[in-house]
Amino acid sequence: MKFVDEASIFVEGGKGGDGCLSFRREKYIAFGGPNGGDGGNGGNVYLVADYRVNTLIDFRHKRGFKAKNGSPGSGYNRTGASASSLNIVVPCGTLAFDNLTDELIGELMIDGQRLLVAQGGRRGLGNTKFKSSTNRAPRKFTKGTAGDSRELRLELKLLADVGLLGLPNVGKSSLISVISDATPKIADYPFTTLYPSLGVVKIDVDASFVVADIPGLIEGASKGIGLGTQFLKHLERTSLLLHLIDLAADQNAEDLSLQYFKVNQELSNFSNELEKKPRWIVLNKKDLVSDQHVENAKKHFKNIGLNMPIFVVSSVNKSGLRELKYQVWEWLMEYRQHREAHES
Repeated sequence: MKFVDEASIFVEGGKGGDGCLSFRREKYIAFGGPNGGDGGNGGNVYLVADYRVNTLIDFRHKRGFKAKNGSPGSGYNRTGASASSLNIVVPCGTLAFDNLTDELIGELMIDGQRLLVAQGGRRGLGNTKFKSSTNRAPRKFTKGTAGDSRELRLELKLLADVGLLGLPNVGKSSLISVISDATPKIADYPFTTLYPSLGVVKIDVDASFVVADIPGLIEGASKGIGLGTQFLKHLERTSLLLHLIDLAADQNAEDLSLQYFKVNQELSNFSNELEKKPRWIVLNKKDLVSDQHVENAKKHFKNIGLNMPIFVVSSVNKSGLRELKYQVWEWLMEYRQHREAHES
C-alpha cells in the first residue's frame, strides 16, 4: 500500500447561534420586559493525534470538515446550545500548515494531543443583554458570527522509533518483513521499496517498537534525485538508525565500507543533525558469504574508526535477528528514560 504522507483538507468552524428578540407576555402583564436569550457558540474544529492511525490516506476520500452551528436563543431568556467540537483524527507526527500562507499552525506528536485549527463562531446576544435604565424595551439583538475557515496542508513524517537505511537492494524490505508485521513488496532488483513503510516489532505482549523502511538511497538523494529528500525527511524523527550493508555485494572487505560512505555522504548533505543521529551497522546477508568474510568485514569497519555497534544478521535463516531486536529495545528504553528525565 502506498504510504500517503501529505494531504490537503478544508476545515470550517460552526456558525454561532443568533440571539433572540423577545418580550415577556403574560396575563396581567401588558408590557413585559425583554426576555430574548443568547445563541450558542459554534463548534470548534480540532486535529487529534491517535497512535492507532498510521497514514493520511483517509483524507483522499473526504477533504471537507465543518463543525455544527450553535443553536439560536429563544424567549424566557433561554440560551441556545453551543455546538460540540469536531475532532479530526490524524496520526502522531502530523504537521499542520495553512495552505495559503504556508504558516506552520502546529504539530501533533503525542497520542491524544489536540490542535485547534478552526474556531467556532461567537454566539449572538438576545435583546435582554441590551436593556438599560434608558431603554427598558430594547429591540436590539445580534446574530452569531461565522466560524473560521481555512485550507490545511497536513504532512506526516513517519513517527518511527527506528529507521532502516542503506543502498538499494541491501535487504531492508526482507529484514523488516522478518522482524515485524510489515509486508513490503520484495524482489531481487533495485528500488523494490518505492514508498516508505512501517512495521511494528513485537518484543512482548506490551512491549514493541516501530521501524520504518525507506527506499534505498542513491547518489544525489539529498538533492532530490530519486525522490531522495522526501525519503530522507522520514528519518529525521527516528531515535535510532540501522544502516544495512550487503555483505555479498563485495568479496573485498575494504570495498564494503564504500556502501557506508556513499549513504553517509547523502545524510551529511541533507542534514548535519541526521548524520549525527545514533546509528548502528548491520552487516546483512550472512548466509551468502563465508565466516572468514564476515570476520574480515567486522574487523575492517572497526579499523576505519566507526564508533558504533556492529551486528551480523541474515533475514533468510534469521541468524542474529533476535539479538538485534532485543538490543534495539533495550537501547530505546534507556533513550526514552533519559529523554523523559531531561524534559521534566
